[in-house]
Amino acid sequence: MQSARSLLKDLQEQYVVFRECRPLAIGVDKQLLAARPELDRKVLRLALRSHTASVRYLKTMEKATQRFDLDGNAVADVADEHRTHATEMLRERFRKDAEQRRAKAEAAKAEEAAQRRAEKLNQLAARFAKR
Repeated sequence: MQSARSLLKDLQEQYVVFRECRPLAIGVDKQLLAARPELDRKVLRLALRSHTASVRYLKTMEKATQRFDLDGNAVADVADEHRTHATEMLRERFRKDAEQRRAKAEAAKAEEAAQRRAEKLNQLAARFAKR
């Protein structure tokens, strides 16, 4: 069975809308299943979720006005609520990334401080052990 990642790679090679991260038409999964009936629905769903949750796709959705079918034809307008959702998803992702970077930096500082304390204690212990 094909993995979602390899399926997405195949879709990007085969369809320009995937390669260019254009906003996909609603129901593009049905189009794909009709065009490629051998696809596993669950794997396709995972591949589409991965694609549409990517930062690149969400950034495109934020500014998009049209949705596209597999052939690259504009088929519908992008609803304001979908643009707003993309903006909120990006904002949330960037907020989480910033929190993780802050937490890593704080953990690194704490580790460094602990190493300095241990070093000083070892120096003191060595000084008193000489006596």
